Formats: sequence, C-alpha cells, structure tokens
Amino acid sequence: MENVILVTGATGVLGREVVARAVRAGVPVRALSRRSGLPSTPGVSWCTGDLVSGAGLAAAFAGVRTVIHCATDARRYRNDLPAFEQLITAARAAGVAHVVNVSIVGVDLVPFPYYRVKLEGERLLAASGLGWTNLRATQFPTLLDSALGVLAKSPVVPMVSGTGCQPVDPGEVADRLLELALGEPAGQVEESAGPRVYEAVALTRSWLKAKGRRRLVLPVRLPGRLGAALRAGGLTNPGRAVGRRSWEEYLAANVAKP
Repeated sequence: MENVILVTGATGVLGREVVARAVRAGVPVRALSRRSGLPSTPGVSWCTGDLVSGAGLAAAFAGVRTVIHCATDARRYRNDLPAFEQLITAARAAGVAHVVNVSIVGVDLVPFPYYRVKLEGERLLAASGLGWTNLRATQFPTLLDSALGVLAKSPVVPMVSGTGCQPVDPGEVADRLLELALGEPAGQVEESAGPRVYEAVALTRSWLKAKGRRRLVLPVRLPGRLGAALRAGGLTNPGRAVGRRSWEEYLAANVAKP
C-alpha cells in the first residue's frame, strides 16, 4: 500500500503546517476538513468529513496507510472523544497501519477538563489495537497570542502567578509529526517543547510591550490542585527544549507594530 497520509484538522494551525510539509516532502497527502468547497492545493487531495458524526470518513480513509490526527476543538472539547472513537473505527475498517496523534504536555499532570479529554484520547488510541504514536507538545504561540488578545480588552489583565509556559513553534511540531508518520509506530515518544520557559506574568508583559498596549498585569495565585500543578511546572518540560523559534521571534514577526 502506498503511504498515503491523511491529515485531520487540516485547516487548523497545526494541520496546515503538516499538510504543507508533506507536500514539500513529496508525500501523498489527503486533507480532511468539515468544510466543503475548499480551494484546490497542488499535491493535496481534499476530502470532506465529520469526525464527530462519522459522515464521509469511509471515503476519506479508503486506501490510507497513515493518519496524523491534528483535529481538536478546545471550545467544544467534549466532542473530541466521540471524534476519536469515530477515527479509530474508520481507521480499523480501512486497514490503517499507523495513527500519529498530537497531544499536550501536562495532560497527565494538570487537571484542566480539556486536558482530561486529551489524556482519555491517548488511552483510547493505545487500547485501539492500531499501530500508534503519541507526541505531546507545549503551547503554540498563536494560542497564547489569542488568549492574551481577549484578556487585554480589559484595563487589568489577570494572569496566573508562578506558572511556566514554554511556547513551541507549530511548524517545528509539524516537522516532528511528519517524521514520526513516515516511520514505524513508536507508542509514546519524547515530548516536544519550546526553547525556553517563561513565567506567565512576564510573558504577558512582553506581549503587551510588543503590542504597544499599556495594561496593568495582575498576578493571580490559583488555589487547589490546579494551581499546585501549574506552579510545579505542569505545562513545561525543560528537559525537552528541542524547539528553536523563540517567543521573541514570534512577537517580532506577528505581534509587534511596524
């Protein structure tokens, strides 16, 4: 079977990067999206399907050897598990040999509801009987940028204190996902984290400075297990600081005013 790679969530921040890298590498790529009528892309076969309902998945998975699963929805995270179950069912039916999943550093440590769902997705994949690889990565700068944009609408920006963040470039994560997809199933692999850990309050101030906004940053100490996990470094992995592109480079290219 030709190594056709199906990318779920192909129009998202990470999925777009994976698709672009597969095309540059000359790898046959099929891109799955809920939307129809997307513009044609050289080297990409677009297909429409819904991971939650299962509609269109049989056709999308037909003839696929490897799946890179990038689809997720942090706003409607309860859909992620039904979507994962549909993906596993479709992959089994199509004879898929390898599913590469991207998850998040700290899903087993930080008690966010979304993280619990991501961790359960990992467990479903490991128990699926399919060949699988799971890569956890730290936060994407685009996510932090978007969240800070919402918080900074107020004259006072609350931010958790004593919490480390380790932004990693999604393009670098995409490189690793494609590398894993072209190899054999490897189970749980070493995590991918950005080149440096930033304290969240300091990171917020650097974003405000780049944006040219004057705001008071209010450090907030979260109580309970969540606060303890964040202060213990649950969102970071300094030992896996394999990323190269820094937060400062992201700010200069995407946030700073010309």
